[in-house]
Amino acid sequence: MEHRKLAFIGAGNMSRSLISGLIRSGYPASHITAANPSRPKLDALAADFGIHITQNNLEAATQAEAIVLAVKPQMMAGMLSELLAAGADFSGKLLISIAAGISVNRLEQMAGGHANIVRTMPNTPSLLGLGMTGLYAGAAVAQADRDYCQQVMEAAGKTLWVAEEDGINQIIAAAGSAPAYFFLFMEAMAKQAEQSGFSADEARLLVQQTALGAANMVAANPHLSLGQLREQVTSKGGTTAEAIRSFNDNGLEPLVANAMQAAVARARELESQL
Repeated sequence: MEHRKLAFIGAGNMSRSLISGLIRSGYPASHITAANPSRPKLDALAADFGIHITQNNLEAATQAEAIVLAVKPQMMAGMLSELLAAGADFSGKLLISIAAGISVNRLEQMAGGHANIVRTMPNTPSLLGLGMTGLYAGAAVAQADRDYCQQVMEAAGKTLWVAEEDGINQIIAAAGSAPAYFFLFMEAMAKQAEQSGFSADEARLLVQQTALGAANMVAANPHLSLGQLREQVTSKGGTTAEAIRSFNDNGLEPLVANAMQAAVARARELESQL
């Protein structure tokens, strides 16, 4: 992996997860700087990973070859404006955005016309190193910068490039928002288990271990389709077949499709507002 001087502007959970993964993969702590207005998160990062810290965004940006823009979306314009007003020069630097809802074109405007930008969309399992991140870059971004950005994001899990920027909105529906879909389904299962007589702890154990096992079975059997895996558990005329029949009769597939389409529509709406 290429070891560029890397700065994180913003020291929230996603920055921490990426820094943790990078250090774990052998990235030198001496090449990483985190900037944040307040000290507690910075002090924790320095103590846990031995990286450089600063409360001065300009200092972090100036020494870096690549900068992860990790502030909240509504703070991005102000942060970049302040950096430029303070004399920041992004020439030759790669900007990596992990902020939801801000298009590359809008980021370019915020960054004073700088076009070497990769937009990413990580999801919350990145905090465990099990994330799924979508990436998009415009034509101005060189392959070496694309490769480097992918390596950085892979410190927190898997990655997938999209050819068109609207694909990031599709990533949001299929991965960014999707952990909540599974939590909702698990919550409904746990509630039913409790109504069947299990305690809350017992119901959670049953559901979470089954979900963990099912996800690992998918990962361990890439040669099998999801449908084939489902069929392997579904004996004709058995209990699983009856549950699957009920799901299908009640429109599970169109329900999921409608929910994902709603997520895409909302992502596009939010993107137009930033």
